[in-house]
Amino acid sequence: MNGNIYHNRKAQWAIYLAAFAALALLPIFFDSPFTLNLLARYCVFALLAVSVSLVWGYAGILSLGQAIAFGLAAYGMAMTMQMQYQDPVSDPIPSFMLTNELETLPLVWAPFWSTPIGLILTFGVPTVFFIVFGILMFQARVAGVFVAIMTLAMTAAWYSMAYDMQPFTAGFNGISPPLPFQIFGTEVDPYSAGAYWVCVAFLAVLTLGAKFLMQTKFGLIVQAIRDDAERARFLGYNVAYYQVVVFALSGFLAASAGFCWVLIVQYVSPTSLEIVFSISIVIWAAVGGRTSLLGAIIGAFLVNGMQSFVGDELQQVWMLILGAIFIGVVLFLPRGLAGFFELVLGLFSGRREPQKSDWNTGRTSAVTKESAE
Repeated sequence: MNGNIYHNRKAQWAIYLAAFAALALLPIFFDSPFTLNLLARYCVFALLAVSVSLVWGYAGILSLGQAIAFGLAAYGMAMTMQMQYQDPVSDPIPSFMLTNELETLPLVWAPFWSTPIGLILTFGVPTVFFIVFGILMFQARVAGVFVAIMTLAMTAAWYSMAYDMQPFTAGFNGISPPLPFQIFGTEVDPYSAGAYWVCVAFLAVLTLGAKFLMQTKFGLIVQAIRDDAERARFLGYNVAYYQVVVFALSGFLAASAGFCWVLIVQYVSPTSLEIVFSISIVIWAAVGGRTSLLGAIIGAFLVNGMQSFVGDELQQVWMLILGAIFIGVVLFLPRGLAGFFELVLGLFSGRREPQKSDWNTGRTSAVTKESAE
């Protein structure tokens, strides 16, 4: 029996609930609108890190395309908010389209006159894209570094489309809805505690949902496929099916982050689809611990907090610092901060530290540690 409290499910759930309760109570101590908005941004980044932890840490699929779902959802949300501002009779076309000599509203924008349809498209389009893209990859048994290459190439393609299709996306300038999001007759102030709580709610519900799913039989099979896909295939499991489902779920989580992002910043541009951004998300998850959803959240808060308070002073070399952090984690903490905590708790519980082979690979056996994060 594993005596390390790190692997105790009741303790895990208690820590998760306590962490999200603490996040929800932060507006009591930080009433500055700027601080609340900054913390809400960290929650968005944390949700992106959770999406990477789910698809990479649990399923073993190194996706460098999470920015695709994030960016598509962000554009969908921006288009929805922009059309809430436009008037169907007196002002039916956004100003940037008039600047690009468009005389009628493009057909692709028409559904966003309806806020409910716009929200459905915001979440639905990225998720469906991930399903289709996942089927194409995993049915062809694409694995390992080739998945990373394909998702990276697809991210670059979407970035180019958003950048080049200026009449439809405003190009590099991006879309900046002039008014906050309105729903049920209420305006959501992006600098309010309400907007912050929306981001925390998305982060908490989706993270806890992902954690619950990964502790079911489905999650155990996903982790078994991560450890040895061929063996799982020989045992009769449809490996591609499980991979597509997890890949699509990670896309939905990233899309939710894109929705929250535009809600609190009222802006989207092709930078949301940049390759560097996708790689940064992977680094956040790696620093915190890719096999731990809570670890990924901590990694996102830690790295972005450092960037906010240190990056401004070292702006020219920040990316080099971030790269050095990633290299250091890979070499000395392959399972991130979560793995370090596991080791420490294991020592306090009188249990031997993980075997060297497991520590170096950063993998947790789905069979021997079924209760792990």
